[in-house]
Amino acid sequence: MTTESLYDVEIGALKGGSADLAQYAGQAVLVVNVASKCGLTPQYTGLERLQERYAAQGFTVLGVPCNQFLGQEPGTAEEIAEFCSATYGVTFPLTEKVEVNGAGRHPLYDRLTGFADAEGHSGDIRWNFEKFLIGRDGKVVARFSPQTEPESAEVVTAIEAQLAG
Repeated sequence: MTTESLYDVEIGALKGGSADLAQYAGQAVLVVNVASKCGLTPQYTGLERLQERYAAQGFTVLGVPCNQFLGQEPGTAEEIAEFCSATYGVTFPLTEKVEVNGAGRHPLYDRLTGFADAEGHSGDIRWNFEKFLIGRDGKVVARFSPQTEPESAEVVTAIEAQLAG
């Protein structure tokens, strides 16, 4: 389990420049590795609904495109942005495409993967749409499997607990 804040990790924004995680200090953030051509891609709908429902309370979804699972995110930054916007109306921020596992794992995921989910799984990301809830202090407070729907009771309860505290 990591006790370090994630706000000092550098990651690029999808459309260039820095995603500057420090801008989320004091907010709750749901970090999700996303893909456009996955069976779980419809989770974008629930993720966007969470964004709309809780953004005004200090919450954001942060999508992290990744092409490591059967090449299910092959697009360029422009193609990913267009797909997310046109198909799912995504308004939450997206980072540059990164690797979440292996030797090229992004430093953000070096920190995230040390945290275990409710079933005790830690380590490598299992598939697209694995979710990490970051508390207002920048520390991981929950991890959810790829199959856990964004609007499931366990995710919503965890988000609301962070926003209340």
